[in-house]
Amino acid sequence: MAHALALGRRGMGRTWPNPAVGCVIVNGGRVIGRGWTGDGGRPHAETEALAAAGAAAKGATAYVTLEPCAHHGQTPPCADALIAAGIARVVAPLEDSDPRVSGQGFARLRAAGVDVTTGVMAEEAARDHAGFFLRTEQGRPTVTLKLATSFDGRIATATGESRWITGPEARAVVHGLRASHDAVLVGAGTARADDPALTVRGWGRVPQPVRVVASRLLDLPLMGQLARTAREVPVWICHGPDAPAESRTAWEGLGARLIACPLSGRQLDARALLNSLGEAGLTRVFCEGGGTLAATLLAADLVDELVGFTAGLALGAEGQPSLGALGIDRLSEAPRFRLAETRAIGADVMHRWHRA
Repeated sequence: MAHALALGRRGMGRTWPNPAVGCVIVNGGRVIGRGWTGDGGRPHAETEALAAAGAAAKGATAYVTLEPCAHHGQTPPCADALIAAGIARVVAPLEDSDPRVSGQGFARLRAAGVDVTTGVMAEEAARDHAGFFLRTEQGRPTVTLKLATSFDGRIATATGESRWITGPEARAVVHGLRASHDAVLVGAGTARADDPALTVRGWGRVPQPVRVVASRLLDLPLMGQLARTAREVPVWICHGPDAPAESRTAWEGLGARLIACPLSGRQLDARALLNSLGEAGLTRVFCEGGGTLAATLLAADLVDELVGFTAGLALGAEGQPSLGALGIDRLSEAPRFRLAETRAIGADVMHRWHRA
């Protein structure tokens, strides 16, 4: 199952709105077939592994990281494919949360005489499929918030200089994290100040994540990198109801997709924004700031994972903080996360935190 989970992770950021599933088929103590969900969600992991196994799949065990599908979509049910191939046993950690499948895949396998074992490495699988489950159950994708800061939590000097606080090794890891998510999200302030490309670089030819900007008034540079490349790599802009009509026309003309969101006070409603991204199919969103957007997501309890990169330099109180105001008076009100990993990345330290 650990091998199947590792295979499934190869599809992260590439399979939405489908889950990134891995499958390993074993017969006589030997791996005879492996597969993972293809780009765009098809082909499914089970059919790929079955194709590799061929006739040797008869009587074999299939380790699948999620309940095999049981409904007819653009492809026939994977449960039926496993039965037709003569698979004797299926091991899976979790039920699929999609109501079209939930429990029905396992039921169909058992009705056909296939031995079904569940619960194996369920916690690991739940973490891998968290975005798919959250979108299915609550309508929104998971959010990973990334912060790259000085030792004292600053993202720039008082004059705005920020390149580069962390080293090249840390930046390479960030590009890998982008690649494992469906979309990269930033606020309008970051888009204006940094003119970011928000693409994956240095990892070869990989599918690019959707680039999402939260900009209430659509006040973004029309000659910036995002505007110039909107027809090459998708740009989605979440805007408010008061965004000027001429700005909407301009960005649509450049090839951007516009998503209207309601306001909460003077800002875009964060939950509604994420629900809109979930409705569009996204399951995993990688937020790279800025401070106002990050604080808004934290205050709304919409951050599922924190990834921090801390450099060994200090910028002092006059430096720009990594987060905007949260309005916290008591420690008990502060959002808390559970430490999952700490490791050195070049001259910097990376730390990952999961929702407590």
